Amino acid sequence: MTTAAFAEETEARLAHARQVADAVLFEGYVLYPYRASAAKNRLRWQFGVLVPPAWAARGDEYEFQHTECLMEPRPGARLAVQLRFLRARRRTVQRAAGGGRYETVPELALPDRVLTTWDEGVEERVDVTVPVGELTRGGVEVPVARPAEEETETVRAEDGTEAGRLLRRREAVSARLRLTAEELPGPYRVLRLTALVENTSGWSPHSAEARDAALPHSLIAAHLLLHLDRGAFLSMTDPPWWAGAAVAACRNLHTWPVLAGEPGRADLVLSSPIILDDHPAIAPESPGALYDATEIDEILALRTAALTDQEKREARGTDARAAAVIDLADSLPPEVLDRLHGAVRTLGPAPGAPQAAEDPFAPPGTARPDTPWWDPASDAGVDPATDEVLVGDRPVRAGDRVVLRPGRRRTDAQDLFVHGRTALVEAVVHDVDGGVHLAVTVDGDPGADIRREQGRYLYFQPDEVAHPAQEDA
Repeated sequence: MTTAAFAEETEARLAHARQVADAVLFEGYVLYPYRASAAKNRLRWQFGVLVPPAWAARGDEYEFQHTECLMEPRPGARLAVQLRFLRARRRTVQRAAGGGRYETVPELALPDRVLTTWDEGVEERVDVTVPVGELTRGGVEVPVARPAEEETETVRAEDGTEAGRLLRRREAVSARLRLTAEELPGPYRVLRLTALVENTSGWSPHSAEARDAALPHSLIAAHLLLHLDRGAFLSMTDPPWWAGAAVAACRNLHTWPVLAGEPGRADLVLSSPIILDDHPAIAPESPGALYDATEIDEILALRTAALTDQEKREARGTDARAAAVIDLADSLPPEVLDRLHGAVRTLGPAPGAPQAAEDPFAPPGTARPDTPWWDPASDAGVDPATDEVLVGDRPVRAGDRVVLRPGRRRTDAQDLFVHGRTALVEAVVHDVDGGVHLAVTVDGDPGADIRREQGRYLYFQPDEVAHPAQEDA
């Protein structure tokens, strides 16, 4: 394969992993409510920050990432490595003072946004391609150097006059990427690949300087993408049995490598500062990047859309990516929001998945059930639509009405509001411990139809309800 063809194939393969890698790169970049003034946005950059050695000496953060994983290359294989990280670009807001002069201000209010001081993240990428054989003969070392840069952007008022400017500055960043490989003893040709990323900046802090001073000299959200054109990587989380000891001997510090790309292939690895499973993927329901994976997309989108106009102006002035989130939340159609309400991928084995092995502890001749114990179909003798349960001395089933009397337990504050109300029994259900519960909708509840459609009922035990005839008596 020619060099150009290899580069084209590598780019196509890395594209499969880049969506997840982008989520790693920008995780926590700017958090709801997406304003620089928000307390949670004042402590920036939490994942994969490789600080200068002088700052790492203080003991709080590290200047390196060390990745080790196993691969089975075929003869003539080449390895493509992509180091990705963010550089902090410090943005200062200045107001025009006349005569070509400017004064630094905390913020500059415009009709559509409020500009403030902020650290923007600029993506950096280092690409390396090397024959695997060269890695076993001493390896390669790639220096990374990014010079200091400064630029300005004029800010104009509605009438076109100059209102001020944005002064952006990036500090110099230097690092080193070192790649080596070692063939392991055994019946199979397996190599242990080592990738070391180090911040080599000579910057040194003054005694009183805080973490913010070190960030412009750091590699932020640093991670690696690896592509092997001929051969495969071994899973570090689920290796074959014969590679278990070799995997356990690998050292991964401040990062963790997983198989990336689509399931069924093993030519891609993502070494991430956030621990992931093999073949991680973005949920297809996700409408776009919200930069906060600890939140549920539906809640986050709705809360963002509900921000006041002034809050949205501040968010739009904080960062271009924050502005994009505001625009996304304001433009989501109802069908997309409905799709965010939740999804069930499967309740059984995925198509094509191998059949589970026989239980080695089951007595000989024991038949394996066709359905798991938690599936209602596993017990044909149970039917929520027709089953009955005694309430007092009267049988109750789906379609009957009961009076709610949850006072004995009162385990939920909501019980205070439904006590004494009548309710329609929707189903009689059994739990795995043998308990029986009545699934009900409360009479007069305007959301009863929605609860019924979604199967989201209120549940009470038989001794927490009464039969209407008993109440009359």
